[in-house]
Amino acid sequence: MSSSASTSPPATAPLTPIQRRQAWLITLGTIVVFGLFRWMPTGTDLSHGDFRLAGDNVLEFCDPAAPQFLPVTTARSPVAFEVSPGQVNRGEMTEFTFRLATSTGKSIGPVDLLVAHTRKLHLMVVDPSLTDYQHIHPTAGEVPGEWHVNFAPKYAGTYRVFADFTPAATARGLYASVDIEVPGTPESLFHQPGLHQAEGPYRFELRMDDGQIRARNSTDLTLLIRHENGEPVQLGETMGAFAHLVAFDENRSGFAHLHPQETDLAKLPDALAPELHFNITIPDPGLFVIWAQMVLGGTEIFVPFWFEVEP
Repeated sequence: MSSSASTSPPATAPLTPIQRRQAWLITLGTIVVFGLFRWMPTGTDLSHGDFRLAGDNVLEFCDPAAPQFLPVTTARSPVAFEVSPGQVNRGEMTEFTFRLATSTGKSIGPVDLLVAHTRKLHLMVVDPSLTDYQHIHPTAGEVPGEWHVNFAPKYAGTYRVFADFTPAATARGLYASVDIEVPGTPESLFHQPGLHQAEGPYRFELRMDDGQIRARNSTDLTLLIRHENGEPVQLGETMGAFAHLVAFDENRSGFAHLHPQETDLAKLPDALAPELHFNITIPDPGLFVIWAQMVLGGTEIFVPFWFEVEP
């Protein structure tokens, strides 16, 4: 008969004074490092809640992958957007100061915004006739929340400025608007709907699903660019894309900022017959204009397309 002796693990030897001191130093160092990282500036001091408003009829964040027409002026924005001067003469180049702040008064500066299409803040300026459209980019001023830019309105009337930006706290697009008064009689222009335009030696066409856009339906758009002599089109880059489309309704209640599905700038479209593809959803029927912005042959070009959105 054999017997087996049970063995127990050896007892752990107590730490020596030197080992205890080393353990305390490691623990203290870890706490110090954590505290340093905890209190280091991490960028924006604004949170997701700073861009939220309670109640109904509030402007929601936008998903850039699903662009749609945004009712900026008919919905409450969680951002306060102001401008000075609020009045300027027609044709007069003026330095404007725009102010961005949360609804609780916290200033919104560069550190609070993400870069979207090479810029942190896009301003889309349009006159009452929707004939003078300018896409401009202000630079941050020394005063927190202030942004400066120069531009000259071509016509009289109430100009509307739409701000397009992406808060770092939300990583989703957000918008606001403000008006600038230009004394005088506004232009009274009649715009004939048309999806074919010419500018210099270039010819443009904007094609739609079934030849039209219906309210509340997602619609694919195709922008076609041709040279009048059949020569190659030197399509450049603007703000990190081959083109930008911005849609306005007749009342300028809002806008839609569209970017082409061709996102790889290393893959140039066919130079002889370039085509760019977009998608849009417009909620209500009526008269609209889409301004196409692109660089052709090294020159920036703006081309308008007027169309009716069907019920």
